Amino acid sequence: MKVVILAGGFGSRISEYTKKIPKPMVKINHLPILIHIMKHYYNYGFDDFIIALGYKGKIIKNFFQKKKYPWKTKLVNTGLKTMTGGRLKRLSKFLNKETFMLTYGDGLSNVNLKKLLSFHKKNNKMVTLTAVRPPARFGGLKIKNNYVNYFKEKSKLDEGWINGGFFVIEPKFLKLIKSDKTFLEREPLEKVTKMKNLMAFRHNGFWQCMDTLRDKEKLEIILKSKKYV
Repeated sequence: MKVVILAGGFGSRISEYTKKIPKPMVKINHLPILIHIMKHYYNYGFDDFIIALGYKGKIIKNFFQKKKYPWKTKLVNTGLKTMTGGRLKRLSKFLNKETFMLTYGDGLSNVNLKKLLSFHKKNNKMVTLTAVRPPARFGGLKIKNNYVNYFKEKSKLDEGWINGGFFVIEPKFLKLIKSDKTFLEREPLEKVTKMKNLMAFRHNGFWQCMDTLRDKEKLEIILKSKKYV
């Protein structure tokens, strides 16, 4: 099964690093966060990655030319200003009309990916996302009987659960993405919510994104302590 990682954004909120490198290459304890993410998937038996490149994508390409890992990595330039949905749409031809996994290039978790996939298959819906309990500065989901009934990016409502990434997606979802300007987190996911085709796999364990320098520092402490495993 292919794993898509969105790694093309500007990462402007952590500009201390992203003026020089793309956010997925920011190091957490001497290793790019991108590699931490890929190792997590690999540990669960997922070893076929497609990385959607954009901002400073050459740096990621150069990294993989020099470093060898025991998994397959396909690097695809998806445009400098393409939005998250548009990046995914551009990868359609590489996904072979099969179920695939998707995550962002700036978040770590100890979510059980095998259980996530089993949950997705059991419910037989178009999209499953991993719902996590975050700091209140993120948007909210309303979940009932594992269905997502409400999806809003950066809503002011504190619903207790948010989109933590780590998706399992059926290929027909790609048809809901209109263009390069489409945000994955807006029209496409809001549409599948209304269609009762978006499921939430609730994860109560470790999850942390890296939006800011403070987040990076928090991740370094957590990974050094190994309390997230």
